[in-house]
Parts: sequence; structure tokens; C-alpha cells
Amino acid sequence: MWRLLLPGLKVKRFMIIVAVGFLGLGVAMGRWLSLDPWRLWLEIAVAGLGVVLVALGSWGLWRSIGELLGSDKWAGLLYSRRQLARGPKVVALGGGTGLPVVLRGLKNYTSNLTAVVTVADDGGSSGRLRGDLGILPPGDIRNCMVALADTEPLMEELFQHRFDTGELKGHSFGNLFLAAMEKTAGDFVTALRESSRVLAVRGTVLPATLERVTLWAELVTGEVIYGESNIGRSPARIAKIGMDPDDATPLAEAVTAILEADMVVLGPGSLYTSVIPNLLVRPIQEAIRNTRAVRVYVANVMTQPGETTHYSAQDHVDALERQVGRGLIDVVLVNNQPVDQTILERYRREGAEPVAAPPGGSNWPEVVAAPLIAVDGVVRHDPDKLARALLRLLLRYRPRWAEGRVLDGLWLEARLRERRVGE
Repeated sequence: MWRLLLPGLKVKRFMIIVAVGFLGLGVAMGRWLSLDPWRLWLEIAVAGLGVVLVALGSWGLWRSIGELLGSDKWAGLLYSRRQLARGPKVVALGGGTGLPVVLRGLKNYTSNLTAVVTVADDGGSSGRLRGDLGILPPGDIRNCMVALADTEPLMEELFQHRFDTGELKGHSFGNLFLAAMEKTAGDFVTALRESSRVLAVRGTVLPATLERVTLWAELVTGEVIYGESNIGRSPARIAKIGMDPDDATPLAEAVTAILEADMVVLGPGSLYTSVIPNLLVRPIQEAIRNTRAVRVYVANVMTQPGETTHYSAQDHVDALERQVGRGLIDVVLVNNQPVDQTILERYRREGAEPVAAPPGGSNWPEVVAAPLIAVDGVVRHDPDKLARALLRLLLRYRPRWAEGRVLDGLWLEARLRERRVGE
């Protein structure tokens, strides 16, 4: 604190101006209480001067701090630390492009977010860095960090920039940054913490495990294929998926976050290569089974050719239950917003089709349908629509919400109303 007394900070002068202003207001109010009519105008002038000094000092102090930290960052930091810290504790598990959508929407309502990301990626830039440097594949983790970032657009563009020529062709700057940060920090978790500070991340991003794992899939034909990138192009329907080693150890922080969560979200994302791999880490699976949180599976909007061809929503959940058993999820969230036929035809030519909702009377976990997609020429989840639907589920299941969080629940309802009115 003594450093605040050093000259040149452009802080003390404004604090003194504010103090003198309040002093003037105090003197004027004290004189008013004496009811001396002869000094009335003088007291009004002193009070007015006090108000002006307080306003000028406060404006100068805010401007001085804003010059150092950036006005948007300063305001965002206050909002994140004070308001969003009151939000519910949510853990989202997955990978690929689905998990960042969940995080991007939820970060507007809570900063108590934990992303648990699969580390089985072996393709593209992540696969090359994994093979060359022996590090965890950083691609999915990078996307989640950018999704949770509360920083300038230029920084986001920098982390997502992908080189298209030379020896770095195919690599993204963010992947290279995380690889360099790990070598500098000494371990991957420390590298994530430091990188999160650079991006001003709202929440925490954690790998499902620090071990080097490889996915394998057994097809209905009996063939076994290895590697996440190969499974995504499966020539036949997948019967079973596994991971080598099969006893990978998760981060303790991930398990603790799941057990303490108010809501656990699985998906959306590639069923066999993004969602299920997290559940193959047994302590994570058991934590989800034993948590008091509301457990929601977000079904994909469209099938994925080669991995979930012709899958309905029921097929997705059946696949989950074949892998981990029943009782792992409470609610299935599906989209009921219609898709333009022109766009659907384009997807059908690529082998994709809408994921059909379950028929009435199915022996399922509870199914909730809501409009969840963005209307922009591509069929994908809208971050804010998805976040609202998830948080309404949490409010609906409030009796299961952790004790002592009712005030936060009321605050969350107010936040949902605010954003609806703002639109």
C-alpha cells in the first residue's frame, strides 16, 4: 500500500480532491444544522463546490485507473468478481467445438465455471505438437480458454490465428503459446493458470487427465480402430469405445469441482470422441454419479457422419448408458427449433441429419425440448439460448440445489430477466 504514496501515479491527487469535496459537504451540512440564515448562501456555495470536487475527483480517479488497466477490462473485472461470482457452480465436460459454445453462453451469468476437457485429440496441430513435444493436445483447451476469455478481440484473434505457410502451417498461435508456456512454467496445469491470467478467463479450464491417452473403438463388424481422428471417420457403427490406459488419473481439482457443482453439463459435441472420453476416466464418472448437482446431457442438433450416422437422441443416450451404465444423467436437453429446409438439404448431401427427439412415453431420463439453435446459415447451438435453457433447468430443480443458495437463485432469475428485456 505504501507504493500508492509514490509520486507520478496520478491517483493521490484525485483522492485528495475527493476528500476535500467531502470535507466541504460536511462543513456545509454542519452549518445548515445550525440554522444560521445569514450564512445560507455561503453554505450552499460550499456544498456545491464540494459536490463538484467529489465528481471531478471520482472522474479523474476512474480515468487514471482506466488508462492503466483499460476501461473495459476494469469494469469487466469488477463485474466478474462481484456479480458473476454470485452465480451457480457449473461444470461442463466435453471437447471439440461443442464445449466452447456452452462456456461462451454461461460466462454471461456466472464466473463459477469449470471446463473439463478431453485430451485424446491426435489430429491436426494438436496431434503434431503431441507427437513432437510430448505435451497434452492443446487445441480443445485453447478453444475453451478463448470462449471464457474476458479480453480484447485482438487477443482472441491472436490466439486463434492459424499459420497457412511455412513450417508452422496448420499450427495456431494459441497452441504454440500453450506449448511454450508449459516448457517455461514446468508443467501443463501451471501453464494453463498463467495463460488464463493473460486472457482474463472467467472460470477454470482443466484437462480430464494429465496422462497421454489413446482412444480405441470396436465397431459392430468386430474391427478395432485406434486414434480419435480415425474414430471420427468410422466406416461402420461403433459398438464400444475405450481408452488406453484404462486407469488414467484425473486432476483432483476436476473431481472436487464436480462434487461441489450445482449443475454438471455433458455435451454438446462428438459423442464418442468428445463426450464419452471424459467419462472413461473412472473417478470423473464416479464423481458425476455421486454429485448432488443437476446432471444434464445436451443432445447434438445434427448427426455426425461416420460417428453418429442416423443416430436419434435416444441412440445418443443409449450409447452413453452402454458405456457407463444408467443413472448418470437426470435431464436430456434437445432442440425443437425447426431448421430451414434449404440448409437441411445441404447437410443431407454431406450425410448429416437432425437428431430426432425421443417419442412420447420413452423410458428415459426426463426430456426437455427448447429452441436452441442459431439462425445464421449453419445449424449449431446458440450460446445464449443454450445457457438460458440450462439455467432454467437449474432453477426448476432448485430443491436439489445446494443449501444456502436460494438468494443466488433469485439473483439468477433476475439476470435472466435482465438479458431478455435487454434484447
